[in-house]
Amino acid sequence: MQHDLSTLLVTGFEPFGGDTVNPSELVAAALHGSVVEARGRQARVVAQRLPCAFGDARARLAAAVDEWRPVAVLALGLAAGRAGLTPERVAVNLADARIADNAGGQPADQPVVSQGPAAYFTTLPVKAMVAAMRAAGAPAELSLSAGSFVCNELFYGLMHHLATAGPAACRGGFMHLPLLPAQAAGPAGLRPSVALDLQVAAAAAALQAVLAHEHDIAAAGGSIA
Repeated sequence: MQHDLSTLLVTGFEPFGGDTVNPSELVAAALHGSVVEARGRQARVVAQRLPCAFGDARARLAAAVDEWRPVAVLALGLAAGRAGLTPERVAVNLADARIADNAGGQPADQPVVSQGPAAYFTTLPVKAMVAAMRAAGAPAELSLSAGSFVCNELFYGLMHHLATAGPAACRGGFMHLPLLPAQAAGPAGLRPSVALDLQVAAAAAALQAVLAHEHDIAAAGGSIA
């Protein structure tokens, strides 16, 4: 692929926790090679599949950022139980795993980066992304917690890399996706899900918002919980 356009880097995880598919990987793959247009700007999507493993995932993402030098990075991951697509606002410097990752790692109460700041805020226009996804017909809301598993570690690692060693003009963030309908049935009954085609359309709308908005929109989006 030629570096003839600006690049939007989108990542997804391999399946984990006993699942055979991960919607984040499928959505990223579906967007790969597409051209996003917004307000006279164009950028090509490059997708990267990441392992669900502490340390390894963020190292590979940092290498991809340095290779492609994108204008923005949107990392995707699965949050089973959520009813919609949820851009994350904050990454915390904590790795505390309820289950082992795919490499058998299960850190407890460990920092993602030793001596790193307690948290990083996303630099993506997350409220504009939510509005764009809702306009595309998808359920979406802002999230204030990316958890403490590999998704949060990747998000924190991405933001730390961008703050300390990555391309100066690159923005970054993370978005959780819901289950696919085929994954909805579980031991506790049916869980929320969103069809793959709608997840892809919503993620494409979110990328358009990223390209269109250097700064986020003014809109209510907090939580009282």
